[in-house]
Amino acid sequence: MPHCAASSPDNGVAAVIVSYHPCLDTLKKQLDRLRTQVQAIIIVDNGSCPDLADWLHAQGLAGVEVLALQDNQGLACAQNQGIAWVRRQMGLHDVLLMDQDSLPAADMVQQLLRVRAQLASQGLRVGAVGPRYVDPRQDNPPPFIQIQRLRLKRHRCQPEHLPVAVDYLIASGSLIAVQTLDIVGDMQEALFIDYIDIEWGMRARLQGFAHFGVCTAHMEHALGDAALSFGRRKIPLHSPLRHYYHFRNAIWLYQQPWVPLNWKCVDGWRLILRYGFYLLLAKQRRERWRKIHLGLWHGWRQRMGRL
Repeated sequence: MPHCAASSPDNGVAAVIVSYHPCLDTLKKQLDRLRTQVQAIIIVDNGSCPDLADWLHAQGLAGVEVLALQDNQGLACAQNQGIAWVRRQMGLHDVLLMDQDSLPAADMVQQLLRVRAQLASQGLRVGAVGPRYVDPRQDNPPPFIQIQRLRLKRHRCQPEHLPVAVDYLIASGSLIAVQTLDIVGDMQEALFIDYIDIEWGMRARLQGFAHFGVCTAHMEHALGDAALSFGRRKIPLHSPLRHYYHFRNAIWLYQQPWVPLNWKCVDGWRLILRYGFYLLLAKQRRERWRKIHLGLWHGWRQRMGRL
């Protein structure tokens, strides 16, 4: 089994990084921070960097495993490919999912493992634990999200030392046991991108697993391609193509009978607000209108996969 560095801890954690035309400087920072926190690292590249292995060797990171896909098969497929690799390695029993531009704090993995062990000692069946992340373009860390009845509750880590029960976590930074993945199943590849972490999180909760945000675990993570100012807030903004997947996958998920009705209502109302916000205030309105409505139609017809 490849090890990412001589100083790698023997903690059974493998980082699965999905890359697609990554900024190499940021990727190098991420790898430098991860290789002292996890036992192994695999990068699953979605058809964008044929020379990534050579670049890693030149950076002195030859121990990082690279799985180069022939083309862009989607985030969920790439995550599943990385998870499958971890399953084949002896001594690895935890998966740390990472986006290519997320920068973990020096003790992020240690904090995730510590809190998960504490929760498990209380008899809780823990599905995933994830860090509190900071988007450098926003003033405050985004809160952890939980839906209670017909209300969306935002937890802002007060007090900071207590973990927060959540409905789901963003994929990047999530620590999940391979044993849990064996029970719940892997990521839903038909979604391609967007709502993947939400769908898996709710599917795990349906099988009795609880998810927790770990306020003492920190990570830098940029959500969206840009940030659009709206009053005092800065709203993450994706490309029109990402809006296609976002709206399509939301409509697909609302049609699944196992998804709780209150969650559908709360998320559906948020989707309506996003619809108005994107079409009234964002640029490329015509292209966004086309992609959003195509996504709505495909979601209703359950036409999934890559556009």
